Amino acid sequence: MHRLIFSGCLIGVFSVLLALPAHGTEWQVGPQRALKLPSAAARLAKDGDIVSIDAGLYQGDVASWPQQRLTIRGLESGAHLDALGKSAEDKAIWVLKGDDIVVENIELSGAAAPALNGAGIRFEGSNLTLKNCHFHHNQMGILTGFNANSAILIEYSEFNDNTVDYPRYGKLGHNIYIGNIRRFTLQNSYVHDASTGHNVKSRARENYILYNRVTDERNGSSYLVDLPDGGAGYLIGNLFHQGANTENAAMLAFAAEHNQTQPNQELYLVNNTFVNDHPGGSFLNNHSIATAMLINNLLIGEATELLGPYQENHDLKSTTNVLSDPASYDYRLKSDAPAIDQGIWPGIAANGFPLDPQFVYRHPCGSEKRRQQGALDVGAYEFIAKQPD
Repeated sequence: MHRLIFSGCLIGVFSVLLALPAHGTEWQVGPQRALKLPSAAARLAKDGDIVSIDAGLYQGDVASWPQQRLTIRGLESGAHLDALGKSAEDKAIWVLKGDDIVVENIELSGAAAPALNGAGIRFEGSNLTLKNCHFHHNQMGILTGFNANSAILIEYSEFNDNTVDYPRYGKLGHNIYIGNIRRFTLQNSYVHDASTGHNVKSRARENYILYNRVTDERNGSSYLVDLPDGGAGYLIGNLFHQGANTENAAMLAFAAEHNQTQPNQELYLVNNTFVNDHPGGSFLNNHSIATAMLINNLLIGEATELLGPYQENHDLKSTTNVLSDPASYDYRLKSDAPAIDQGIWPGIAANGFPLDPQFVYRHPCGSEKRRQQGALDVGAYEFIAKQPD
């Protein structure tokens, strides 16, 4: 039994602790609970505990979480933490310091910090899973530090409008900024409208960007995906859209800052759909000596190109006329699209990671099994003919 550090909620907190799950204490947070705010649970929770937060709006509440193996989850429609310009430790709404953390069904907005990098979450531990979360209108969405053994998984989540006023402050805010870690996976998520900053930036040694919608839409980002340190990158089944007013010509950048001449780097772009509205833009700028492998990608946009060493296999360049409703970011194929049945089986990467597209993105923040009819189609979607009644 945890000791209570305040007396006013003694009876209520003991009622919370009566039914304990086998794996640790469950702390319940909400307006009608003994613990009214998530920050109260952050002071009480121990390693291995669960914090369950009732649906609702929690304003101006920020916290540091030192625990290991912690699960923080919003209940029902989810909990919304609106920081109102505050940040714990001048870093984030939540500063997560422990290892093996799970956060799910949480909305985080409104973080600001003196260094202009106030994040929804600052992760300082090792191994994090984010599921069904929404980060928006912070200076930075998620920001992580250096941890060579850490793996981060983000899935079924949305990131948008996390930015800093660059003309005023000269600082960039990114929707997702992953530091030097071992592995980063982003899947089945919707990342958009970074506004001058990057939608996804990762310095991880391995990056798996799978079945996402990464788009500029209302604003112009710098890069849609930036892997500035190179490493190994696997981008499969994504929808990429670059707006006309983007800050950088390239949609994707690889090894733009470090490791350009390092051997044993890998970049695979497989069955993605690229829509480039930027005049004279490029789908990819590969700054490394490694040959980027492009297979079954649908490349849409005029006066666009691929920069740096690359090898194409069954890519197809076309116009938006082949898409169902590009103005609404519906990048499914029309029935007469030349991309149908024009792909090939992409094989398996050197490290054993399967390259064949197994799912398709479903908006918002979801996916479903890719159903194949005939040969594999080019792009992120498989055209499925309507069956007769």
